[in-house]
Amino acid sequence: MPNVSVSADGGYLTLSEPSRSARFHAIWLRDNAWDAQTRAPGNGQRLITLSDIPRGTRIAAAAIAGSSLRVTFAPEGKSVDYDRDWLFAQSYDHPQDRQAGWTAEGVETWDASLMQSVPCGDFTEVSANPAALQRWLAGVARYGFAKLVNGPVEDGALMKVVELFGYVRETNYGRHFEVRTTVNPTNLAYTGLGLQAHTDNPYRDPVPTVQVLYCLESSAAGGENMVVDGFRAAERLHGEDPEGFGILTRYCARFEYAGEAGVRLRSRRPMIELAPDGEMIAVRFNNRSAAAITDVPFDQMEHYYAAYRRLGEIIDDPAMEVTFRLNPGECFVVDNTRVLHARKGYSGTGTRWLQGCYADKDGLLSRLAALETMEAAE
Repeated sequence: MPNVSVSADGGYLTLSEPSRSARFHAIWLRDNAWDAQTRAPGNGQRLITLSDIPRGTRIAAAAIAGSSLRVTFAPEGKSVDYDRDWLFAQSYDHPQDRQAGWTAEGVETWDASLMQSVPCGDFTEVSANPAALQRWLAGVARYGFAKLVNGPVEDGALMKVVELFGYVRETNYGRHFEVRTTVNPTNLAYTGLGLQAHTDNPYRDPVPTVQVLYCLESSAAGGENMVVDGFRAAERLHGEDPEGFGILTRYCARFEYAGEAGVRLRSRRPMIELAPDGEMIAVRFNNRSAAAITDVPFDQMEHYYAAYRRLGEIIDDPAMEVTFRLNPGECFVVDNTRVLHARKGYSGTGTRWLQGCYADKDGLLSRLAALETMEAAE
């Protein structure tokens, strides 16, 4: 049977069930009340500020009421019902000593072994079927990227992909940019040089968090796309050299772009970014856009560069890469805060035409969460 007990001073309660137990403070419970005077019924936004809650709020009484927990607060004399499952889902009563570099629930890091099951969706299906769209977006959220096939072969088709989950983020490159090359073997044997795996636009703050690359022509040999999980690369570095991992998280790199008139973009961020509690939240790696590193102390600079070099070697390791060829009407969506992308070299006759654009992850995750909520309600 469920049970609730209140501490002697009313500062917190303990909610216990046969398989779970958690403590909740009075101020936390009052701040997270869902009654109509505290939260707007339509959108759930708070109607009060913390200063509207009396200082010294305490729990006067608490009792189980079916699937709910009823709590009465003093000095207000206000009673609020809480869904017990909701409370346990929001519980903060657990150890907080996680190792630096942990990843959020639902994030799955990967290496070349993912080549056997690259997350992929069908454009027609995800456009018409919410369940298929949910599965495809869930793949992006879990792995940091996913392909989409059988799309229209038409100029600007990538905008239809972004419309599935969010909005285009316009930059100085425009709403989209062209990646078009004509291979001419009479000049060079390999005119399409490969690119090292990188994240895009690290010189922006904030960076575009989603990138779409859409193929319209692909008749040249080679030019396969490649993705590398930056989180897995950082995990490998941490396993080999915890101090090197730490130094790349503690000190900022600098990135810069000044490739066109009137534009001078600069940012200052760590190559491996952690939240204050140690969660890995971003990787920025782009040698072409790296500016002089000036925020590392003199006595740490050599160690910093050693860790930087090793991270690059891990990223370049073929055991880390997933490679695939995009054909006309195919694209991939990549989490630009996590997954690095690259292009293999290409040669021979033919053309290669891709279009790219940026969007933001908040829209993608919002669409996914809404679809998951809809499924749960059915």
